[in-house]
Amino acid sequence: MKKRNALITGASRGIGLAIADCLKKQGINILAPSRRELNLLCEDSINDYLASLKCPVDILVNNAGINVLGSIKDLTEQSIGETMQINLLAPLKMIRKIAPQMISRKYGRIVNIGSIWGLITKPGRITYTLTKAGLGGLTRSMAVELAVYNVLVNCVAPGYVNTEMTKANNTKKEIQRIKNTIPLQRLGEPSEVAELVSFLCSDKNTYITGQTIAIDGGYLCV
Repeated sequence: MKKRNALITGASRGIGLAIADCLKKQGINILAPSRRELNLLCEDSINDYLASLKCPVDILVNNAGINVLGSIKDLTEQSIGETMQINLLAPLKMIRKIAPQMISRKYGRIVNIGSIWGLITKPGRITYTLTKAGLGGLTRSMAVELAVYNVLVNCVAPGYVNTEMTKANNTKKEIQRIKNTIPLQRLGEPSEVAELVSFLCSDKNTYITGQTIAIDGGYLCV
């Protein structure tokens, strides 16, 4: 890879941290703002952070996300609004602000971190599925619009991954049951997702754009 700058949201832990580590090993300069530096719930914070950058963004990874479980009767206006803002609207705003500089340089790689729950769903995933499905739509639309400028846009949709979010939303017994439903019989590791993202962000990727790629150990096949 040439010396590039990558902006990764939600890079303090889990998949985001693994992506940052993987790209750093490839010689990429990592921009990984903390929640205090970049509050995705606040449009002014997004604008202020991007305006403060001293280097161009060649790679954007929209990784930050929340998953508030609840049925339709459990949803609150706050949980709906925050999930929509962080999972879908913030990535749109980040792309909207960063894409013009990618267009001017005729180079860019954008990867949105979606979820298999944007492709399928289960009870209690209403807002999460809604926003992750929307992220897939955003990916396709941006890929078509930006392709002529050599800006490639893709979405990676992890299945069950060994992260704090998975452990918070499932008991140990539930996680074992989940493993039994995955053809590979285990959870994915953040580093495995990071390797896929690294390829999509690299100069080796010259022809993949507009895709939502599931990385789920075969879960969607059964």
